[in-house]
Amino acid sequence: MSKFELKLPKMGESVAEATLTAWLKEVGDKIEFDEPVVEIATDKVDSEVPSEQKGILIEKCFNVDDVVEVGQTIAIIETDEVDNTVPSDIESIEMQSDSDNSDELDESNLVEDIQKVAESLEISKDIKFDNQEKINNSDSGFLSPLVKNMIKKEGITSSELSQISGTGKNDRITKNDILSFLSDRKVMVDNPIQPKIDIDTTNKINVSDFSDEVIEMTKMGKIISKHMTESVMKSAHVQSFIEVDVTVIDNWRNRVKSAFEIREGQKFTFTPIFMEAVAVALRQFPMMNISVSDDKIILKKKINIGMATALSDGNLIVPVIKNADQLNLVGMAKIVNNLADKARNNNLNPDDVVGGTYTVTNVGVFGSIMGTPIINQPQVGILAFGAIRKMPSVIETEQGDYIGIRKKMIISHSYDHRVVNGALGSKFIKAVKEYLENWNYNREI
Repeated sequence: MSKFELKLPKMGESVAEATLTAWLKEVGDKIEFDEPVVEIATDKVDSEVPSEQKGILIEKCFNVDDVVEVGQTIAIIETDEVDNTVPSDIESIEMQSDSDNSDELDESNLVEDIQKVAESLEISKDIKFDNQEKINNSDSGFLSPLVKNMIKKEGITSSELSQISGTGKNDRITKNDILSFLSDRKVMVDNPIQPKIDIDTTNKINVSDFSDEVIEMTKMGKIISKHMTESVMKSAHVQSFIEVDVTVIDNWRNRVKSAFEIREGQKFTFTPIFMEAVAVALRQFPMMNISVSDDKIILKKKINIGMATALSDGNLIVPVIKNADQLNLVGMAKIVNNLADKARNNNLNPDDVVGGTYTVTNVGVFGSIMGTPIINQPQVGILAFGAIRKMPSVIETEQGDYIGIRKKMIISHSYDHRVVNGALGSKFIKAVKEYLENWNYNREI
């Protein structure tokens, strides 16, 4: 017998610690190689820490909600074989998503685990498994320890579980699938409370027994809430707005997008165009590409643009386009699509969401014509692109002015008035406007 210390692995540049949010194994539990043992959360992403060896958990070194530093021992595992490890040259462990976990669980253990969850929900009579019968994907398939823990915690019944469509590998149910289901669930699980309506002789309706539902914020939701509140308290937010005519860009994109999608196998959206315009403006106005530390201004040499992305559970995450000013439009489009796909599938690495120097958000995709976004600390500015709309406009020509239909949008710029005055904040968005309005229709991509 030997003992193996499971340590918190390095999770990316500038990530030094994480919060332990859940134990997926208990003392005495058997652990397979590469099976997740704990769930952790940084201020950027949620992840699971898998075991590098097979054995039995004999000691937990931290409790839930404890902060663990990179390299600290999380748990001690007793092993039978001393050589059952991953190759020594691997220095970091890739954080795995729910959809890739539990492949090593044997069938009998999986059946036992699911029945334990069912018993805790008092619905074991509705779930019947034969230990000798293979569980197929249509009956919820293989469930990772994290997903099973969420099922237990949220009180999801067997009938509800059967209605959830898995988006993971081999149609497995992932954490995001559970979160999406919970966000849509409007009534209690087994016994929804029905209002009692009594009509008296005066034809007045008395409604009673309405009960409010208390919903616990997710770990990421709590982090976002804290981050936004601190930003408002720290920075002196002020906004500038400008209208942009994007008729030429819209026509140009319609001309080139089909050929781009055939050649590159990816969609070509407005986002990479907007990102290129912002990168050019940041190069022109470097004092927008700064951060503030106490009474000192830090001028950032790299232009790393954060791209605010909505997740399926309603939360927001900001993957970062590194060295955005050095990318051509094809490279920008590919990185934008890659980061957006990773965000939607919960596959972002910690390195994908750190190092941003300025942030862009597109409120227009939700139909908003403008917004007043909150600055992503420690940055000093954030740009919001509104919805593109057909607008009646005055068009100036040598022969005179006339009214025409143009496609326009409003750009909103929130900036930190402690270090960015109104002139700089307004000149910056004017530079973005001019870059977009002077787009070359004959440009090739």
